[in-house]
Amino acid sequence: MNHVTPPPPLPVRGAYRMSLTLGEHSVRHLRFILRAYLGSWGMGELRDCAELALTELVTNVVRHVPDRRCELLILRRPRSLRVEVADTCPLLPRQGSGEELAEGGRGLLIVAAVTDRWGYEPRADGSGKTAWFECDAKESGQLGPPGATRSV
Repeated sequence: MNHVTPPPPLPVRGAYRMSLTLGEHSVRHLRFILRAYLGSWGMGELRDCAELALTELVTNVVRHVPDRRCELLILRRPRSLRVEVADTCPLLPRQGSGEELAEGGRGLLIVAAVTDRWGYEPRADGSGKTAWFECDAKESGQLGPPGATRSV
């Protein structure tokens, strides 16, 4: 069961969940999976922002979580997409300053810039956290016809 999202008040129209241990090249594979689901759900207009935000959250796991284990959840909602990355590190992410010469710390600034909502929450038992973002569909007609909705 996901540690952040309770049973949604709105109907979930599709979902993908995977538990994995990440490697250096995992980001491109997860972006491919996200792209495939967005395409099948008729939400292709969210591809660029969602892929970039997913890249930042997964890269944080690779760089900052000692065992590199995480759980990825992709949820399609009627007019939005929610992505969660839960990991086993209790340290909460820190948003960098975005200083021009800084070597890092821009990831969460990028997530904030390309998504409609984002955040993170520690697990109640202190064993990790979940970082998440949401992207809203820009036009209702871009989600495809009602009959095209499919559950995964």
